[in-house]
Amino acid sequence: MALSGLQIYKLLPQTNCKECGFPTCLAFAMKLAQKGTELAKCPYVTDETRVALDAAAAPPIRLVTVGTGERAFAVGNETVLFRHEKTFVHQTALLVRVHDDDADLVEAAKLAAGYAVERVGMTLTLDGLVIENRSGAAATFAKAVAAVHEACPGAPLVLKSDDPAAIEGALGVVGAERPLIHAATAANWQAMAALATKHTCPLAIRADSLDGLAELSAQVTGAGVEDLVVDPATQGLRDGLALATLLRRLALKKNLRALGYPIIAFAGREAVEGEAVLATAAIAKYASIVVLDHIDPALFYPLITLRQNIYTDPQKPIQVEPKLYQVGVPTADSPLLITTNFSLTYFSVSGEVESSGKPCWLLVADADGQSVLTSWAAGKFDALKIAKTVKDSGVEQQLSHHKLIIPGHVASLSGECEEELPGWEIMVGPRDAVDIPSYLKTVWSPS
Repeated sequence: MALSGLQIYKLLPQTNCKECGFPTCLAFAMKLAQKGTELAKCPYVTDETRVALDAAAAPPIRLVTVGTGERAFAVGNETVLFRHEKTFVHQTALLVRVHDDDADLVEAAKLAAGYAVERVGMTLTLDGLVIENRSGAAATFAKAVAAVHEACPGAPLVLKSDDPAAIEGALGVVGAERPLIHAATAANWQAMAALATKHTCPLAIRADSLDGLAELSAQVTGAGVEDLVVDPATQGLRDGLALATLLRRLALKKNLRALGYPIIAFAGREAVEGEAVLATAAIAKYASIVVLDHIDPALFYPLITLRQNIYTDPQKPIQVEPKLYQVGVPTADSPLLITTNFSLTYFSVSGEVESSGKPCWLLVADADGQSVLTSWAAGKFDALKIAKTVKDSGVEQQLSHHKLIIPGHVASLSGECEEELPGWEIMVGPRDAVDIPSYLKTVWSPS
């Protein structure tokens, strides 16, 4: 269980040496309790104390890695119920399930594993594949796993079967790739735990109650398996939300280690609309792995976008490098626009400029990743910042004119900008990016 600042203080040497960077051992202990510093900064802590504090500081939800190499994904390690309390750390992994008796098994797997979409300068993908032993035959399952592994090299896998013999055969093919084994139950946990230990693979445990999950967890960890994923085996939206929330609260608030593991949710439904609803709920509350059945870009894109929004640190907006960008092949007579380095703002503006067919210079100011209005209100995008950005960029030497287009939302800055940039004409652009093409065609002129 997490220790309070006073409890930590009692374990420290209490020398007040200040070598940790804090004025007293008590101040250091309080910061340590808030996870605002590291125990390693104390040079005089004993080995016994280090062991005790390391155990107390362990995250309430275990970090579990599935797969190997660049495409491996990690889930767990979360420390809060709500993103605004701190941040969510490891985003929900989105996987697609295929079956070993599917005629188009390999084609379906390749479509899912190869899906990618670009959004705000980032390439977003799915995270892996679930191969289910629907045939019930161990040989068919092993063959299917081998075919998918060959067709989708590097894709993290979940091997889904209640038959230890089928799992053993599949692990003979991909055991070194660290797949997630699904699932250990009350009936087969000994054999599944032995396989997970032998191949050093994470293991999912499945039960339809919290008591059942806790009991299985204790049995499997007692057998030496530490990397677990829990499957509450729920079917409906209400039960799924309730159990996932209970699992998260028990792990975080009660520090119940037996249930402090990532959650896997199977969202598959016959209708894609129902699957979308269940997957959305699972991403929001609190599944670490969500498994889909439909291979449909119209399903993937909104779920990936939702996940990105939830798992973007609200205190660290996605931003681009502040500098001078070229949209198309601009010349000395091309327009010069300025905006902020909030990623969504940049890609909205650059996308509309590109669609206009008119090459432009796009100057991006450092506004700590905030949008135009937000940064203006915070004093991070004012006339001084605009003038400094223009001067530091060296763009003046590349232009035959001295005209700068500022966003319409900060039209009130035009006069101040002209004072800070003598000899420059400040033009007020449109308020919304969608109006940029029309503005460039009808308003802009270098003379």
